[in-house]
Amino acid sequence: MRILIIGGTGETGQWFTRFYKDHGWEVTVWGANARRDIAMDLGVHFADDLDKEISLSDVVMISVPINLTEQVISRVAPEMKKGSLLMDITSVKTGPVSAMQQYAPDGVELLGTHPMFGPTIPDLHGQTVILVPVDERCGHWTPIIRSLYEEAGAHIEVTTAIEHDRMMAVVQGLTHFAYISIGTTMAELDFDISKSRSFMSPVYAIMVDFIGRMLAQNPYLYAMIQMNPEVETVHNAYMKVCKDISNTVKSGDIAGFVDIMKHAGMHFGDTEAALGRSDKLINAGIAEFEELIRSIGCERGLRHQYSGVTHVGIIKRVTPRTVIIERAGKQIELKIENIRLLHNDELMDWKTRNLEHHLRDISFVIPLGAAVEIIRDIISHMEGIVSIEIIDIYDGLGKSRVSATFRVTIMGDMDAGKVHQDINELLAGMGCTIR
Repeated sequence: MRILIIGGTGETGQWFTRFYKDHGWEVTVWGANARRDIAMDLGVHFADDLDKEISLSDVVMISVPINLTEQVISRVAPEMKKGSLLMDITSVKTGPVSAMQQYAPDGVELLGTHPMFGPTIPDLHGQTVILVPVDERCGHWTPIIRSLYEEAGAHIEVTTAIEHDRMMAVVQGLTHFAYISIGTTMAELDFDISKSRSFMSPVYAIMVDFIGRMLAQNPYLYAMIQMNPEVETVHNAYMKVCKDISNTVKSGDIAGFVDIMKHAGMHFGDTEAALGRSDKLINAGIAEFEELIRSIGCERGLRHQYSGVTHVGIIKRVTPRTVIIERAGKQIELKIENIRLLHNDELMDWKTRNLEHHLRDISFVIPLGAAVEIIRDIISHMEGIVSIEIIDIYDGLGKSRVSATFRVTIMGDMDAGKVHQDINELLAGMGCTIR
C-alpha cells in the first residue's frame, strides 16, 4: 500500500514514516521545508510533484501543526482518488474532521486519529491511539488501520470528534495548563528550582521533572493544544476552583479546606489504587538509587537522558544528588536526575555495538559422536563471548574423526588471551583435542 505523509519531514511525521516503512508500506513524504535530505536518510521518496503523489496514494496522512491542519486539508483533499483514505494525527478533532467532510470528494474515506504519545517513543507497545472514523465514510480503511496499530501493540479507543475534544480539554488542556502555570509561577517568584532539589520530597521531585519535561518541548505545540474549543470551559472551572481554595486558605477555614479535599476525593473515586500506582513510581526512583549504592566498585552503564550519551565505567561514589563514574583513569560526575542506570543486558548490548572486539580462530578435533553445533552453543554462553560461528568442518581424518574451526568474537574489554584459554580448557574437558 502507498502512503503519502504531509509533514513527513517533521519529528512526528518522521516517526510515522519509519513505522509505515517498517510495516511494508511504500512511503512518500512532503514538507514545506523541502528537506529532501531527511527523506533520503529515512530511505523514502520526497514528493517533488505533490498533486501527482496525492492522486496516486492509497492513504494521505496530515501531520502538520494544528493551526495549519484545516488549511492543508482544504488543499489536499480535493485531489484524492476514489477509494483512498484521508487521515490526520492532530490533538484536536472537531475542526479537522469537519474540514475533511467539507473538502474530500465522495468516495474518499475519512479517519481522524490522535496518537497519545510523542515522537521519542521507540514503538507502539502500550501506547494509546484514538480513532475518530467519519460515519459511513470509513468502512474499508478503519479496520485496516486499527489492525495495523493493534498488531504493533497499541491500545485503540474509538470515539467521536466532540467527545474526543471534550476529553482532551482535561486530559491535555487542563494538565498542561496546570503544569505550565506552576512553572510560570516559579519564574514569577524567581524561585531557585535547582536549590529546591536539596529540600524536595519524592512527589515534588516527580512534579518538577514533569514540569521541566513539558517546558523543554515545543511551546507552539502546547499553545495549539490550548486552542481546543472545549478548553475555555475547563479553564474557567479551574480558575474558579483556584480562587475558591485560595479564599478558603486566606480565611483560615481549615474545615472548609478539608471539605474541599473530601469532596474531590469522593468524585475521584479510585484514590487507593492511585496511591498504589504513585507509590510504584516513587519506589522505582528509590530502587534505582539503592542499586547505584550497591554498584559502588562495580562496572555499570549510565545513560544521560538529554544528550543520549552512555557512560560506562566503575561507580566510585554516590550521593543523593550525584554519581561519579571512572573509566580509563578519568572520573565524570553526573547528576542522578539526568541519568538512567542501564540493566546488564542493555550494557552488554552497548558494548557489543560500541567496542572494538577481538577475533580468535580455534581449531579442534571433536570426540566420536559429538555434535559441533552443540559445542558451539555451549561456548556461546561463556562470559565475554559476543558471537561464535563455525567456519570449517573437516571429516577426512579417518576413523570417523571430525575436526572443526570456530571463529569467536570476544568482547573488546575482556582479556582475549584469558577467554581463549578458558575456551580451550572447556573443549578439552569435553574430550576435544586442540589442533
